[in-house]
Amino acid sequence: MASHRRPKPPSRTRVTVFGATAAATVALSSQAAHAETKEQVQERVDELHHEAAIATEEWNGAKEREETLQEEVETLQDSAARGQEELNELRSGLGSIAAAQYRTGGLDPSVQLFLSGDPDAYLERASTLSQVSGKQAETLQLIESKQRTLSQQRDEATEKLAELEETRDELKDRKDTIQGKLSEAQSLLNQLTEEERAAIAAAEAEEAAAAQAEAERANRSGSDGRPVLDGSGSARGQSALSAGATKVGSPYQWGATGPNSFDCSGFVSWSYSQAGVTLPRTSQAQANAGTRISESQLAPGDIVLFYGDLHHVGIYAGNGQVLHSPGTGKYVEYTGLHTMPFQFGVRVG
Repeated sequence: MASHRRPKPPSRTRVTVFGATAAATVALSSQAAHAETKEQVQERVDELHHEAAIATEEWNGAKEREETLQEEVETLQDSAARGQEELNELRSGLGSIAAAQYRTGGLDPSVQLFLSGDPDAYLERASTLSQVSGKQAETLQLIESKQRTLSQQRDEATEKLAELEETRDELKDRKDTIQGKLSEAQSLLNQLTEEERAAIAAAEAEEAAAAQAEAERANRSGSDGRPVLDGSGSARGQSALSAGATKVGSPYQWGATGPNSFDCSGFVSWSYSQAGVTLPRTSQAQANAGTRISESQLAPGDIVLFYGDLHHVGIYAGNGQVLHSPGTGKYVEYTGLHTMPFQFGVRVG
């Protein structure tokens, strides 16, 4: 006969232990997943900042083109305005001569034609110039020349204005790209806890401090805190390095050229400007600002280019160290030459 007794319930102790073990396992798994997410977030943030740096140099190039085009357009417009004034004066002078001839009953038929509704058609008939006096012929030829020049200037100004508009559209696109990537990076960082963000910031600060300390040990002598300039590079380059060294700790800001914040090419440009050298605005253009040299030829003060597309630039500080403005959220610092893919150096002056 079957027993009707209830099965003995599991031990309360066993349930408690099992539950605690399961909870601990879940907690550890969650922590591991969260740690992995933190690493992925930091990696993606670095990628976004890198992409923003590339877009920044493109923005710098477009901004430089905009400024050049704006100057060219203004020059053409000013020249065209002066040309129109001169043309009006010539026409007015020719009209005075014609009026005098008319009063004396001797208005030249060819002048009548010129003063008619379609003078340009007349000017194309160069053979008729023989019908007017020498002074009138000279004036008519000058008017013809100025009309052609004025027409060319206006056409060129129109083309430049169209190019300027395209460049401004490109500037807006690049700006939107940069801000979009920086916003995405910040959104990712905002997903982390305050402690995690603080840990990332502390790690970056520690890394920057270590790099700076290493560079200072390698490149400083005495107590004045100035880089050791051994004379192996150009005088202007070494002067630029000395100027740049005074900006260690200045924040990176895309599109900035100093004196309080910089992007990478803005920092190099500012440093060299203190040495009396005007460099192009972008890192790619700075790559052609002097004589290219290999790593073995580098001397303090030389410009150093990184990455295959040359979107990052700094100043060689000697002993395998580079002084540069790294990127978003960071500051002007020293770092090792091979912390980035080095391409070549450039010696200016």
